[in-house]
Amino acid sequence: MKTQICESESLDAVPVGWKAAKLKYHAELNPKCKTQVTEDSEVTFTPMENIKNGYFIPGKEKYGMFAGNSQYAEYEEGDIAFAKVTPCFENDNIAIMQDLVNGKGFGSSELFVMRPLDIGIKYLFYLIQSPHFKANGVASMTGTGGLKRVSSDAVRNYKFALPDAKIQNLISSYLDTKCAELDKVVEQTRATIEEYKKLKQAIITEAVTKGVRGPRPMKPSGVAWIGDIPEEWVVLKTLWLLEMPITDGPHETPTLYDEGIPFISAEAVSCGRGRIDFSHKRGYISKEYYDECCKKYTPRLHDIYMIKSGATTGRVSMVDTEEVFTIWSPLAVLRVNQEKMLSRFLFYSLQADYYQKQISLSWSFGTQQNIGMRVLEQLKIATPDADEQQEIVAYLDTKCAEIDLIIEKKEQLIEELGSYKKSLIYEYVTGKKQVLYK
Repeated sequence: MKTQICESESLDAVPVGWKAAKLKYHAELNPKCKTQVTEDSEVTFTPMENIKNGYFIPGKEKYGMFAGNSQYAEYEEGDIAFAKVTPCFENDNIAIMQDLVNGKGFGSSELFVMRPLDIGIKYLFYLIQSPHFKANGVASMTGTGGLKRVSSDAVRNYKFALPDAKIQNLISSYLDTKCAELDKVVEQTRATIEEYKKLKQAIITEAVTKGVRGPRPMKPSGVAWIGDIPEEWVVLKTLWLLEMPITDGPHETPTLYDEGIPFISAEAVSCGRGRIDFSHKRGYISKEYYDECCKKYTPRLHDIYMIKSGATTGRVSMVDTEEVFTIWSPLAVLRVNQEKMLSRFLFYSLQADYYQKQISLSWSFGTQQNIGMRVLEQLKIATPDADEQQEIVAYLDTKCAEIDLIIEKKEQLIEELGSYKKSLIYEYVTGKKQVLYK
């Protein structure tokens, strides 16, 4: 496509027939909402975690819960909501807000709301997802650690190449089709990943309740969710297997910085596939705060961390580093007495269906599901002798590594498709590629 020189310092050139534009002249950021409802009326409520990549999961609440409360972002039918905080901004947590209850909704204050003026809503939706827009937003972020936010001024003053309405519609329709095709492949791949995860859990459950020595005399375990176990095995409470009672981390979120001692949260456990994933740390704490409040929570090699609050309650990872870091309170720490059980055997047992079932039956509920540490200590573990534990661990290390490799390759495919989707959006909303039509 032919281009013309552009006077905007952030655009080298724009396609012929397009114009250089600033977003604030074509869309309104965090606009006032005009839809009127009564205090008892229901409206849509969308927490941050319910804004996904291109869609949202709606909830319902009474309008009176939000009236006059600046802690919530407000939106109307046809607005676009997208995350302003890292890493949700980079991960494209964005959706067109439609089919709202009574035409009105509220969400996290960590959302930007954008209303198109003289630009097509679908075109604006794709523009906000373009890598150029993302890079501009990331460059404007301020704050510390995991609390960095995109500057609203950077969003308003974003400069881009704007085609006429006809070209906008052509591009939007084309991207709707192509992105839907890519999303379908991603969805199918994710479904396959879930099947492999179920297979892995089934293999773990079979090994830690029946062993890997083949048919042998069995006896009732006395625990419904465990079933029969080999005759020479015993069932023990988790607490008896530990070096110390289950503990957790600091109960208040400290001030976070861009450097210091890593401060990790539940996300670092849930994303690590059995290892602490430091790329998901919340930020860093100071050495002074660590010495005063966190030193007693210093992790050791082979400690097991379990999420004890939220949607991923029960998920576990094992510490495989001697690096100094600290944890947040939604994580429980299990430190195994090595004379009674191998750490990796407990690590696998905690992932078994029977143990996860005990956890789900022991949840308490406040604003979200939780499990108490004293409750965890009373849950039951099927336990063989040390030699057989070692056999089972060796078997599961091999089998789980094979499955994890398959999952990793499929996750890589999803990442590659995501990158291709972003590049596709970029090429068309910048006019670098032209939609061919008859």
